[in-house]
Amino acid sequence: MQHAVGAPLPPPHGPGIGHVGRPYQAQHAGHPGPPPISPPPPAPGQAPPPPAQGRPQQPPAPGQAPQPGWSGTGPTPPPAGQVTGHTGHVQLPPGGPVPLPAPPAGAGTGGATLAVLLIGPAGAGKTTVAKLWAARRRVPTAHVSLDDVREWVRSGFADPQAGWNDHSEAQYRLARRTCGFAARNFLANGISCILDDAVFPDRPVVGLGGWKRHVGPGLLPVVLLPGLEIVLERNAARSGNRRLSDEEVARIHGRMAGWYGSGLPIIDNSTYDVETTARVLDDVLARSIASPPAW
Repeated sequence: MQHAVGAPLPPPHGPGIGHVGRPYQAQHAGHPGPPPISPPPPAPGQAPPPPAQGRPQQPPAPGQAPQPGWSGTGPTPPPAGQVTGHTGHVQLPPGGPVPLPAPPAGAGTGGATLAVLLIGPAGAGKTTVAKLWAARRRVPTAHVSLDDVREWVRSGFADPQAGWNDHSEAQYRLARRTCGFAARNFLANGISCILDDAVFPDRPVVGLGGWKRHVGPGLLPVVLLPGLEIVLERNAARSGNRRLSDEEVARIHGRMAGWYGSGLPIIDNSTYDVETTARVLDDVLARSIASPPAW
């Protein structure tokens, strides 16, 4: 079919695409149009055209030269390699040796930030009392149990029921160092910490010296030592590797008696319930802050 001279030619690619210079009109609503046509580059000696109105200027990419017309008033591009849109790193104070806390103003420990080491044989109620004391304080307080940290080792765990040997001593030292690291970091960030461990007075290699070295001179030790019959009864209610034989419990309890005369505060909680023991512990700690024990 021939067209008359001067008649407009039909679109080269069918309906929907206009002549050059006419805006694109989609045939159907929602149909995406082609990308916008970039303006031709300016002739030599001619100033670049101003940016299109209504579209914000984009900052240059890191390490890339600014585009023509970039005024530097847009958002500052992030440094090269930095990921944006995510939560940044929160700088925390590093943990150092724990100093002696300041004496509390009122009764008990009040709002003092302090590190406590609760000592006692298996079945003395150390973990239960420590958890309640930490939960009842008016200030943030954490509880760290050395037995819990030791049991982080799943394969190759040195079971205390198998006896004490080089393997179990190495894991004990590692757990104690981990607990000390945690206590220092809690204290450095304003969180008190109570740790519990069965420390023997006649075993310096795994005694108070190691705790003082890992935590600091401000550590306040308190001994929880009920009667043997109470310890045997509580041990019988345990399960798993936390339960020891009656002979082992009696032997440990006898060694713990060496704390008498050591100068450390001792709480006999044979007739106390958990809440009473936690309250007595708080009073004992308040006295220890005012007059630290020599250890």
